[in-house]
Amino acid sequence: MAAAWDRAKRALATKLCIRVPARQSALEDAPSSPPPGWEACPSSPPAAAAETAGDSVTEEKARSPSVSLRRLSSSGSRSSNSKRVCAICLGGMRTGHGQALFTAECSHKFHFHCITSNVRHGNHICPICRADWKELPFQGTQPADATHGRARVSPVNWPQDDGHMTVVRRLSHTYSGNLQEQFPVFRAPEVHIFNDDEHIDLQPGTMDGNNAVTGSVEIKTYSEFQAIQQSVCQKVFSILIRLKAPKSLDSVNSRAPLDLVTVLDVSGSMKGAKLALLKSAMSFVIQTLGPNDRLSVIAFSSTPRRLFPLRRMTITGQMRALQAVNSLVDGGGTNIADGLKMGAKVIEHRRLKNPVCSIILLSDGQDTYSLPSYDGVQPNHSVLVPPSILPGTGNHVQIHTFGFGADHDSAAMHSIAETSSGTFSFIDAEGSIQNGFAQCIGGLLSVVVKEMRLGIECVDQGVLLTSIKSGSYTIQVAEDDRNGSVDIGDLYADEERAFLITLQVPAAQGQTVLIKPSCTYQDAVTAENIQVHGEEVSVQRPAYFVDCKMCPEVEREWHRVQATEDMSAARAAAEGGAFSQAVSILEGRTRILESQAAHSSDNQCLALITELREMRERVESQRRYDESGRAYMLAGLSSHSWQRATARGDSTELTTQIHTYQTPSMVDMLHRSQTLVPSVVAMLNRSPTVAPSRSSSRSIRPTKSFSERLP
Repeated sequence: MAAAWDRAKRALATKLCIRVPARQSALEDAPSSPPPGWEACPSSPPAAAAETAGDSVTEEKARSPSVSLRRLSSSGSRSSNSKRVCAICLGGMRTGHGQALFTAECSHKFHFHCITSNVRHGNHICPICRADWKELPFQGTQPADATHGRARVSPVNWPQDDGHMTVVRRLSHTYSGNLQEQFPVFRAPEVHIFNDDEHIDLQPGTMDGNNAVTGSVEIKTYSEFQAIQQSVCQKVFSILIRLKAPKSLDSVNSRAPLDLVTVLDVSGSMKGAKLALLKSAMSFVIQTLGPNDRLSVIAFSSTPRRLFPLRRMTITGQMRALQAVNSLVDGGGTNIADGLKMGAKVIEHRRLKNPVCSIILLSDGQDTYSLPSYDGVQPNHSVLVPPSILPGTGNHVQIHTFGFGADHDSAAMHSIAETSSGTFSFIDAEGSIQNGFAQCIGGLLSVVVKEMRLGIECVDQGVLLTSIKSGSYTIQVAEDDRNGSVDIGDLYADEERAFLITLQVPAAQGQTVLIKPSCTYQDAVTAENIQVHGEEVSVQRPAYFVDCKMCPEVEREWHRVQATEDMSAARAAAEGGAFSQAVSILEGRTRILESQAAHSSDNQCLALITELREMRERVESQRRYDESGRAYMLAGLSSHSWQRATARGDSTELTTQIHTYQTPSMVDMLHRSQTLVPSVVAMLNRSPTVAPSRSSSRSIRPTKSFSERLP
């Protein structure tokens, strides 16, 4: 096992990296005037000291802070590698060019600006060996009276962004004074206002709005039958309404910019490979965002902390974000509620708003602070969502949740996503976390439609709207059953939505005009309000009986809706301990779809069959259901109820056989992710302590869609 970990650690040290701009390298290599004499700490040898460094190896300078190298080994942490390479930014550490180094009490060295950033985020232990430091480095101004029990080093003539550098001795446990009053470095005040978001230019001239989106939303309708005998009063007549969002040009300047807040679990259970893979995934997200996008990162364990405010992802912003993310260390409990509250404050207190906004929540555990448990009573997980960002408020934001590993609370994560109109993804293979993030980001960076609403109006007298199969989308039906609507919200470029409606059609002669669909939405780039009218749907009324076949598109959608309903019923049975009943429900729907696929070779049926079989295997017993069945089924239900891609099983692989609702931009982002670090993931998979990832290098596949017609 040790050999496997050694290979994994070498892979993390050499593969998970980004390109550092030449400007950044020049800044790091620029000579600086030597510091004046430094006052040594009088006690606790070896005392922390700062020294000059330089002459970094060229190949090491080209690497960026992609993954922290803390705990490189359980033994031998004083290896030559840890002395030559900063464990936080992976940059070289050699003397000669006037860049400060910090040597800790445990003899490990770091770049001074890297370790001070680490300390500012509340980490007071060594990132490599986890020794509890008595002397802390930081950059900033110290009060004149804060001299008790410490030695200070202040090279004031050194050029530094954050003021002079200082090494502070942490007081012993017997100190009875007020630590927060004496040293600002120890202060962790509750911040109530987050109105420090970076300025953005909201003028239309900042984006190429004229060429951003090609076309408008398309509305297509399909009637169950083309004709109904004139003497027949049809109680249930189905119509499929399909909406498709327009395409978007693949350009940073021609899409709607994003405000993204990531709320990340860094509790004690995230130690080791989990935290390293999370850092890698966040590195991918940071490098994917453009200069008009803004990112803020909230890390939570027992308490939350904001690593940095909403900051534009320019080259400088990306470098600072990478440094902050790679300073994360694990420890503590899991307080999801407070993490989301802080994320909601960042959204709510923004001075300026980008057109698109979302929260990504990742956790591998269960909230141990906010949800009281009672025997036989299921907790109300929806209370974890801050009321200020719920639908219907002025700051409504979708929360896309990711359950990481087998021990997360899938019911809570699914409820958070469902309450906020977001999606829930299940990352059962730890190595696929980056793919899950990539798929989500691929959608968020391609939003072309906002606040969409589908309207349905019955035309001829006697035609009544009896139902709308909308999944999780909110619907409204008038009291007279003559009008209805579906609130859809945002759509990604090329994304589709399908809604089955049922009507009561009276007896009539000649022709009956059934409905007239329409939709209203806001262009995400230009903020223009647009209304689109679909063609009226009518049916012929011959005097004689007509033997018509059901429309294939309507039949296909009915199979999807009924399969989703059976998935929900099977999950309810499994929650009640009736696993044999859950298996029976899934097997029954599988046989129906297999019969359908045998006659038509329908790709959608084949995809649903594959997913139903996978669910059946995961609900055979209590153990299997608790391990992965519940999370897998909830992620599948989230995908089908919102008709949006989620990660579950192998759904993010380029050769998956289950239907995923992926858009072209999602597929493109997945391709980038899976070709970025396949060797690192493969290296981690060989370690027995890391859950295997099914991801590997594969050829890109075309986007799957339920709306594909059969050849």
